[in-house]
Amino acid sequence: MKIDCRDLYPSRCHPYPDNLTRVDPVVHGTWGPDAPLTADQTNFYEDNGYLVLEGFLSDGQLDALQKEKGSLADNQNILQKDIAITEPASGALRSIFQIHEESTLFLDLFRDDQILRIAEYLLNDRVYVHQSRLNYKPAFRGKEFYWHSDFETWHVEDGMPRMRSLSMSITLSENTEFNGPLMIIPGSHKHFIACVGETPEDHYKQSLKKQDYGIPDDGSLSMLVEQGGIVAPKGPPGSLIIFDCNVMHGSNSNITPLPRSNVFVVYNSVTNRLRNPYGVSTPRPEFIAARNNIRPLMRKEAVV
Repeated sequence: MKIDCRDLYPSRCHPYPDNLTRVDPVVHGTWGPDAPLTADQTNFYEDNGYLVLEGFLSDGQLDALQKEKGSLADNQNILQKDIAITEPASGALRSIFQIHEESTLFLDLFRDDQILRIAEYLLNDRVYVHQSRLNYKPAFRGKEFYWHSDFETWHVEDGMPRMRSLSMSITLSENTEFNGPLMIIPGSHKHFIACVGETPEDHYKQSLKKQDYGIPDDGSLSMLVEQGGIVAPKGPPGSLIIFDCNVMHGSNSNITPLPRSNVFVVYNSVTNRLRNPYGVSTPRPEFIAARNNIRPLMRKEAVV
């Protein structure tokens, strides 16, 4: 496939990496006293590309979601679908995608009023679920997620045109410095690191287990870390981690006996819906990147 390198964020189309300036805002909305985040929280997110809200879930919500997580992991019907991703060596369950289609409980969480208000404020638009997944980083054998910008992949392989999306991760187990917590490079979201390597067709079948394309070069990573350092949001289950679509993030392997599981949801602006991919001929499947029947999420209490 001949890749059009003239778009705003060309990647995987040159034999060398590049550091491009972000042209999209980080916070699309305008702060006011009625905003779902404080001015300080908004500024922190804009400057660093992430925000942590500890103790976001009540004990009752957390208990219900933890039980649901266990039930889904034991559901043989789900485990036989393409949405269930296993670890490359051990075969242990790594992720379940499109979780909002499999669980009403998680769908209700994603359309929670407080969560949706934050997403709609930061993106200044109605939103829909671009992707959702439960990440099970099993004890002893949970492999790493290498450094990457989600937007780079969503742009090249899915056709997401602009940086008007964000992820939310809700911790369902204790996240410690030992069991492979999410790691973020603060401020990295202001740079678009164009990666090297033409993407093979159906790359997603391998990348969901181990990503070989769309990963930044060592020099660019070193530059980003020198400027922003590395943080690893840790703490008890029930915290909400919000991070920009372009922030560089990853996680180490989990070789401890302490499993680590989080649920992720990606909110995309309804005006930023997917086009044809910028770097491959065939878009990734719907369970990874929603492009059909896109409708704004309705708040739970507004659904009849």
